[in-house]
Amino acid sequence: MIRVLARSIRQYKKASILTPLLVTVEVILECAIPFLIANLVNEMQAGCSMSVIAQYGVALIAMSIISLVFGGAAGATCATASAGFARNLRKDMFYKIQDYSFENIDKFSVSSLVTRLTTDITNVQMAYMMIIRVAIRCPLMLIFSFVMGFVMGGRLAMIFLFTIPLLAIGLFLVIRAATPLFRRVFRKYDALNDSVQENVQAMRVVKSYVRENYEKKKFGAAAEDVQKDFTRAERIMAINSPMMQFCVYAGMVFVMSYGSYTVITSQGLDLNVGQMSSMLTYSFQILMSLMMVSMVFVMITMSMESAERIVEVLKEESTLKSPENALTEVKDGSIDFDNVNFKYSKKAERMALADINLHIKSGEIIGVLGGTGSSKSSLIQLIPRLYDVTEGCVKVGGADVRKYDLETLRNQVAVVLQKNVLFSGTIKDNLRWGNPEATDAEMEEACRLAQADEFIQQFPDKYDTWIEQGGSNVSGGQKQRLCIARALLKKPKILILDDSTSAVDTRTDALIRKGFREFIPETTKIIIAQRIASVQDADRIILMEGGRISAIGNHEELLKSSEVYREIYTSQNRVGGDKDAE
Repeated sequence: MIRVLARSIRQYKKASILTPLLVTVEVILECAIPFLIANLVNEMQAGCSMSVIAQYGVALIAMSIISLVFGGAAGATCATASAGFARNLRKDMFYKIQDYSFENIDKFSVSSLVTRLTTDITNVQMAYMMIIRVAIRCPLMLIFSFVMGFVMGGRLAMIFLFTIPLLAIGLFLVIRAATPLFRRVFRKYDALNDSVQENVQAMRVVKSYVRENYEKKKFGAAAEDVQKDFTRAERIMAINSPMMQFCVYAGMVFVMSYGSYTVITSQGLDLNVGQMSSMLTYSFQILMSLMMVSMVFVMITMSMESAERIVEVLKEESTLKSPENALTEVKDGSIDFDNVNFKYSKKAERMALADINLHIKSGEIIGVLGGTGSSKSSLIQLIPRLYDVTEGCVKVGGADVRKYDLETLRNQVAVVLQKNVLFSGTIKDNLRWGNPEATDAEMEEACRLAQADEFIQQFPDKYDTWIEQGGSNVSGGQKQRLCIARALLKKPKILILDDSTSAVDTRTDALIRKGFREFIPETTKIIIAQRIASVQDADRIILMEGGRISAIGNHEELLKSSEVYREIYTSQNRVGGDKDAE
C-alpha cells in the first residue's frame, strides 16, 4: 500500500525529504536550550558576572531564532509536500478512473469513487503531513530529550522507562478497537453520498411527487447512522487523551517531588538546581512528544482505511484493454454477432443476451424494437466494446472488436446513449466533444442534420449560448438533438441512437432519419426506439424479447410474420387514430 501511494509523491520528493532534515535541526536546538539554561543557573549560583550571563543570553536568543527559522521552513516545505502529494494522488485516481470500463465503475459505484477522491484523499493528506513533520519531530525529540535527561538527571530519568511502555500498550489497544469502526464508517459515507447524488439527480421527480420530507427523513437516518458509528470510534480514540495526561502529570509530579528531595538532601551534590530545572524541561518535552506521537497514531489510524480505499482504485485494472499490435483502422461499418452470449457479471445467474447471431452490412439502417428489459441497450454496447462478450464474438469491419485499439474503435462507433448528457459550457464546447477540431461550418452542418440548427438560431447568442450543467436550460428534445449532432461530428462508420429521439416530435424524428439516409449513406445506422414509426423505413428491424432476437425483417415482412410486431403496430396506430379523432 505504501509503495503504491509513494508513486504519487513524484516532484515533491525534495520537499518531503527536506522537511525531516529541517525538523531535525529544530529539535537539536530545542534540546540544547535546556542544557544551556541549566549551565546558566549553575553559573548564577556560583556568582558569575553579568558578562557571562549576557553571553548565555545571546547564545539562547540565537538558538531560539535559528530553531524558529528551521521550524517555519519545515512548516512551509511540509505544506508544499502534503498538498502536492494530495494533488498528484487525486490526479492519478481521476486518470485511472477515466480508463475504467463500465464493469469497473459498477464495481465501485459512482458515490464511492467521489468519496475516495475527496474525503479519503483529505484524510491521507493530513496523515502524510503529520508523518513527514510531526512523526519525525516527536520521536527525535523523545530520543534526544531522553538521552539528555539521563545525562542531566541520572536515576531520575528512570521514570520514563515505565511511562513509555504503558502508553505504547494503551495506544495499541485503542487503535485495535477503533480501526474496525472507522472501516465501517467510510462504507456508510459511500451510502450517504449515494443518497445525496440520487436525490440531486432526481430533484425534479422528488418535487413533482412532493417527496421532499421523505427524502429528508431518509437522509437524516443515513446521517445519524454515520454519526453513531463515528461517535463510537471517537469515544474510543478519546481515551488516548486522558491516558496521556495522566502519564504527563504523573511524570511531572515524580520529577518535581523526587528531584526536590534529592536536591535538598544531597545539598546539590547528586542533583543541583540547574540539573533539576533542565530535568523538568526535558520531562515536559518527553511527555509532550509522547502526546504528539499518540495524535499521529490517531490520525494514521483514521487514514489507514482511506489509504486502503485509495489504493483499491489505483490498483484496479480495467477489464477492457487494447491488445498488443492492435488494429488501428476500421475497414467499414459492417457488424457481425457470432453466437454471442453476454452477462454483466460473472456471478450473474442468467445471460442478458443469449444466442445472438446477426449480420449487418456497412451503410444499412437497422431498427431495434423491444420492451423494457429486452436487452436492446446491452446489444449495442458490445459494438464499441463498452463491455466484452461472455461467449462468441462481435466483429466490426470484419475484425473482432477485441483486436482493435480501443480509441480507434470508439472513434469510429458513435453512440448517443439513452441518458443524454451535456456539459457546462457553450453549445460549441459541447459539440466539439465529437471533434475538437470541428469548424463552425461543420458544426452547423451536423446541427442541421440533427434538426438542431433551427432552435439554436433562435437563441440570442446562437452557438455561443451557455449550456448549464447537465443541459438543464434546454428541453429534452433539444438536448437529444445536440447529442446527435455531437455524435455526427465524429464522422463515424457506425452511428448508434439508443432511444435518442424519444423526446422529439414525429415530424422532427422523420426529418432526422431523412437526413441520415441522404447525407451519410455509407454510415451504418442502428436506431433503438419505442415507436415503430421511428424505424418503419429501416432496411431491417430487429425485434428483441428476453435478451434474444425473436424476429428480424423489414416492416412489411414483420407485419406478416411476427404477431408481437403486429400487435405493437396496431396498438400504436390505434392510439394515434383515437387522438386524431379527438
